[in-house]
Amino acid sequence: MEDKKRTTKKQNRKISRRDFIGGVAAAASAGAFSLLPSCANIAQIMTIKRKRPNIVFIMADDHASHAMSCYGSKINKTPNLDRLAEEGMLFENCFCTNSICAPSRAVILTGKYSHINGILDNFTKFDGSQQTFTKLLQKNGYETAIIGKWHLISQPTGFDYWNILPGNGEYHNPAFFNMGKRKRYKGYVTDIITDFCINWLKNRNDNKPFCLMCQHKAPHRKWYPDKKHAKMYEDTNIPEPETFNDDYSTRSDAAGEQAMSVEHHLTHEDLKMDPPKELAGQALKKWKYQRYIKDYLRVVASLDDNVGRLLDYLDTAGLAENTIVFYTSDQGFFLGDHGWFDKRFMYEESLRMPLLVRYPKEVAPGSVNKDIVLNLDFAPTFLDFAGIAKPADSSATGMQGRSLRPILKGSTPQDWRTSMYYHYYEYPSMHMVKRHYGVRTLRYKLMHFYYDIDAWELYDLQKDPNELNNIYDNTAYADVVKELKTELRRLRKQYGDSDELTKKFLQDYLKKHS
Repeated sequence: MEDKKRTTKKQNRKISRRDFIGGVAAAASAGAFSLLPSCANIAQIMTIKRKRPNIVFIMADDHASHAMSCYGSKINKTPNLDRLAEEGMLFENCFCTNSICAPSRAVILTGKYSHINGILDNFTKFDGSQQTFTKLLQKNGYETAIIGKWHLISQPTGFDYWNILPGNGEYHNPAFFNMGKRKRYKGYVTDIITDFCINWLKNRNDNKPFCLMCQHKAPHRKWYPDKKHAKMYEDTNIPEPETFNDDYSTRSDAAGEQAMSVEHHLTHEDLKMDPPKELAGQALKKWKYQRYIKDYLRVVASLDDNVGRLLDYLDTAGLAENTIVFYTSDQGFFLGDHGWFDKRFMYEESLRMPLLVRYPKEVAPGSVNKDIVLNLDFAPTFLDFAGIAKPADSSATGMQGRSLRPILKGSTPQDWRTSMYYHYYEYPSMHMVKRHYGVRTLRYKLMHFYYDIDAWELYDLQKDPNELNNIYDNTAYADVVKELKTELRRLRKQYGDSDELTKKFLQDYLKKHS
């Protein structure tokens, strides 16, 4: 009955001039008509237009893939995210180009590297006048919305509706900026964001395809769980990661000089209480880890529940079949790995992003992909599914990523990338992770730390997946180093990065933060 009512509503709604023009463009791009349509064809055009897939982009903040059971987590279960993996594709090698919140968000929106879109750190205001995939969707007839964490300082552009957290937001009774108007809401932030998303879906213009960016705060620091999960894991001892006591003996000084160790840098607010006075050394470090990781996993449990709520709504509303669902995080996160929390480094736990994609019309359920894909690819992918040409790489508004659609359909292009480029800039600053750039292939990773240090690290990920043995000075790998440096130079040229540009950015950064 509800479906019949919805159909009648659509038929009776007047077609606006903008919808008419958008329908003509959609039909023309689909090759449906060779001439401008007559009035009798309008309904057919609108039907074609409505068949373009909807997009629901769900992004967590700091959710490590190794805290998801579909990725083999040893410490928690995520049944609703597992459902997405079972019904779609799981990407094993999805990576970010700059492992920190604001830069990753800017890359996702623009399809351009940090040095092109201008967001190198968490303190720079995003230039909302530049091209984004949501602007292109909006221009081509999509209704667009972003709800939750924005974290780009400027007001969102390219959205018909936005309701965002100020900064990182709060877990309990958070404030939001609803189209610029600040209001505080009672409740838990993950529940509230989901409520807002479902409410927007219920009240959207259902004559248009839509793109909803549902962007959660969780599980970002300081990890305050909701009441439902507050005692979860209370009587459980969470296993420590294999690298918990990494001594960095083969690494450069960068690993030892960071300020994000579980042992030394978790605060009273992180731990929610003072440590027992009798604890010291390794015992204290273990105690801090348990306090940290349990709250982190409790927050993830709420996140998983709410992903399930959103998926259930898509089902009951009859939207699931024609909706692409993306689940990802803005980057990875250290869960005690190498003795750390936070991200920033190019090491695997920080570099890797979870990525699950469900689209029943094109993506085989339970499929797994091992190709190297990047957050740089998200924007071109959304445009591809919407039938919109990607702006050329050489243009001022060009996108540097590639559409994942062929891969999602089960056919990786022969010329797909076999390496990726990474560059982290935010130093000296919070957590004191030194500036570095590098290249990762399916087997090797080469990193160069610079600024107040000049150090290289090389890892054979096949033999050393935990990255404990830096083999840069091992003569047996001399040819590998040479090849990787050549590839690194090629990638930097391809993406328009250089030492000269980095020097300029560094000078500007120091002026801004002096």
